[in-house]
Amino acid sequence: MTSPPAIIDDLVVVGSAINDNHRVDMARGVVRGYGARTGALRWSWDPLPANRSAAAAKGRGPTWRSGAGNAWSIMVVDQERDLLFVPTGSASPDYYGGLRPGDDKWSNSVVALRGKTGELVWGFQLVHHDLWDFDSASPPLLATLHLHGKDVPVVIQGNKSGLLYVLNRDTGKPIFPVEERPVPQSDVPGEVASPTQPFPLKPPPLAPHTLSADQAWGPTPENRDWCRNYISHLRNEGIFTPPSVQGTLMVPGIIGGMTWSGCAFDPTRSILVTNTNNLVAIARLIPREKYNDRSSRTEGGDYGDQLGAPYGLYRRFIQSPSNFPCSPPPWGMLYALDMNEGKIRWQVPLGSLGDFGVEHRQQIPPGSISLGGPIVTAGGLVFIAGTVDCFLRAFDIESGKELWKAKLPACGNATPMTYRLGGTDKQYLVIAAGGHPKITEEELGDSLVAFALP
Repeated sequence: MTSPPAIIDDLVVVGSAINDNHRVDMARGVVRGYGARTGALRWSWDPLPANRSAAAAKGRGPTWRSGAGNAWSIMVVDQERDLLFVPTGSASPDYYGGLRPGDDKWSNSVVALRGKTGELVWGFQLVHHDLWDFDSASPPLLATLHLHGKDVPVVIQGNKSGLLYVLNRDTGKPIFPVEERPVPQSDVPGEVASPTQPFPLKPPPLAPHTLSADQAWGPTPENRDWCRNYISHLRNEGIFTPPSVQGTLMVPGIIGGMTWSGCAFDPTRSILVTNTNNLVAIARLIPREKYNDRSSRTEGGDYGDQLGAPYGLYRRFIQSPSNFPCSPPPWGMLYALDMNEGKIRWQVPLGSLGDFGVEHRQQIPPGSISLGGPIVTAGGLVFIAGTVDCFLRAFDIESGKELWKAKLPACGNATPMTYRLGGTDKQYLVIAAGGHPKITEEELGDSLVAFALP
């Protein structure tokens, strides 16, 4: 498990972490509710229950094979409604769905389960037939919005696609219209991509959805030209372009727009704050025979076996020889949204990658990859770390102006917390500063750092 259990009445509810891209028939992504006093299993819910077609059950059609769809991110409880809100990840394997036809419900979704029974009350799928590892990584956020003269309880769910969905908490119906738009189709034999994907009309996307080769960036003309040449050889039709044998540009990549760090909400101002990433990647499917020839793996990056599928996987973030991203900056943003209107209130680059590359650091624009979330305080402050420059920062929630920052002993890839000490009325801010093992330029640490607000 990568996240804490959820507690609802006398139940302890757990999801699971399941490795990506290993094989077709991965473990089931079952969510389980246990009695807190006895430890007895009270209920279980499988996000992918119908993975065998009716024709297959009668011996006249193919058996669907898949697993995962698991809830590895944080679940959220509405105690009053006896509802548990569960964000789910992608079905297995992540980048080839030829053996799991259809939408693969309820993977890549946010679902509401009845706390006492685990019964599905409603579900909303953010990505149909996921082929991009676009998990519902962000925790659901519960809020009350003032819309058309009424207070409306909602659940807000962000996605790696950079799309933000606002749903009625009781029914799962979108508060702002969502339309199914045609998206590019797969050219891989055996794959049938979803013909459409759901796009909310409000709020607007919080990450770029297209990148042409001539928009590629580099700190020098040589690096820029390298990026342009690399991207020009990829299949590139914008967001939801399916993975291909040729190689597909993934925009956003697998850690952006919104990831597991989630959002924060100011209920008095109805302002939601979230950080996003803008880092494009490549996804290439490799025919099984060629994939099994390890001598052909000459390019650095991640290789996924996808055992049982006719294709293995190659993927990586697209970086020039300078080590900087080929996508144009800013590579990380902090957004504030007026959720009553569904509009962006302000946006600012978050942090800096100035110390990230191997050269030309003085020319690097602001904006950093971030892997830690924001909080807001009643005093109108936004606190966030998560950037690779290892600062904890404070912003004014009304304007987005940076008010303060402090260097941490290691990067704070975590969400801060705040509290007041009883009897003193003094407010503190605490963050875990540990660095990140997959970002090789970062030093690792094990500090808990506390600050006091004046």
